[in-house]
Amino acid sequence: MQVTSSVREPLITGGKTLKDVTHDVSRQVEGKPTLGWILGLLVAVGTLLLGSLALVATLWEGIGMWGLNKTIGWAWDITNFVWWVGIGHAGTLISAVLLLFRQKWRMAINRAAEAMTIFAVICAAMFPVIHMGRPWLGAYWALPLPNTFGSLWVNFNSPLLWDVFAISTYFSVSLVFWYIGLIPDFATIRDRATGLRKTIYGALSFGWDGAAKTWSRYESVALILAGLATPLVLSVHTIVSFDFATSVIPGWHTTIFPPYFVAGAIFSGFAMVLTLMIITRKVFKLEDYITIGHIELMNIVIIITGSIVGIAYITEFFIAWYSGVAAEQYAFMNRAFGPYAWAYWSMMTCNVISPQLFWFKKIRTSIVATFALSIVVNIGMWFERFVIIVTSLHRDYLPSSWAMFYPTLSDVGVYLFTFGLFFTLFLLFAKFFPVINMAEVKSIVKSSSEKVNK
Repeated sequence: MQVTSSVREPLITGGKTLKDVTHDVSRQVEGKPTLGWILGLLVAVGTLLLGSLALVATLWEGIGMWGLNKTIGWAWDITNFVWWVGIGHAGTLISAVLLLFRQKWRMAINRAAEAMTIFAVICAAMFPVIHMGRPWLGAYWALPLPNTFGSLWVNFNSPLLWDVFAISTYFSVSLVFWYIGLIPDFATIRDRATGLRKTIYGALSFGWDGAAKTWSRYESVALILAGLATPLVLSVHTIVSFDFATSVIPGWHTTIFPPYFVAGAIFSGFAMVLTLMIITRKVFKLEDYITIGHIELMNIVIIITGSIVGIAYITEFFIAWYSGVAAEQYAFMNRAFGPYAWAYWSMMTCNVISPQLFWFKKIRTSIVATFALSIVVNIGMWFERFVIIVTSLHRDYLPSSWAMFYPTLSDVGVYLFTFGLFFTLFLLFAKFFPVINMAEVKSIVKSSSEKVNK
């Protein structure tokens, strides 16, 4: 037996054929739900229902239910908003940017990453809407409607309005990109189904016929959308960072925020992709498609972006010292050694120290270590947003206005609601939609799978 060597490790293991790809990816869509999937869905729906109690209470009573005070107007809600937007970043990066760079390793993980993006953006968009207090009375003022209401008009100078345009654009392009990628796979499932399922997947596949001209148009549209989506990777979280950077609050008024926030978003997004994909590959038995090689490459991205984030933390301290502005210097010293020092050092440990463990090949190729560290990274990125927001606000120029922030049950409950919503949507997606892009994976079976010649 002669084993054909290759320059790189195979992206698809197990000697899979085109028929195997169709069978392995379609079986979770066509088969009955597994016990693990049912238990996961029950936990997600239970969390969603529990969190909905807090959401309804907040909408009924107002945002006075939250732990905000006169000094700290932004806290738990905006922290969660920025955190969810960051998680949604990896999907567009994996799908669009890596597509343009012809990276074949993206093909097994892009579908789930795109779905994660859409669900995370939905969770993020909830927080600014809830923050309005009574959104049914004024949410439309954030939209550029015709000026038929008098002299009031949208304030285009407000970075909060920029968020509306950035998030809605990002969501729209990501949704179209995700759905167009699904169409060939819907057609494959349609051709294997019968009865009502055949009708449903037939409608979802938009009459896909698999002709050469159809494939040509599909690939052209994918490249155009990738070109449109690529600037969004930089622009969306840059605009979110402007919520802070365009203010004059010490600790926020800094030009490093745009690249710092973008790197942090990719950092946390890849960590969440790893968390989800490690579970998905085990539950749906997709180890031959989502391999150790995929996990290692994603861990390398986490090393790079985590190091950029660490440099940004150090740069902030240097600029505060170099500026000679007492308020800036105090803001950063208070972060590291003030009442919220526990949050700051939790952030530093999770975001700067823990990713450096991936320099060791044994750790970055370990499923257990990767899963644990991916969760640690996302905890650290939540603390980063909390530290930026709360520690910059809780001590103002006047000691008489100093205050501490303590989250209420309503704060925690609304956050739980978004977790329940996210995992409910993701589990439903994983069951009823093909979680791996069959069409793209088939295109690399011959060039990137294990080859054994007897």
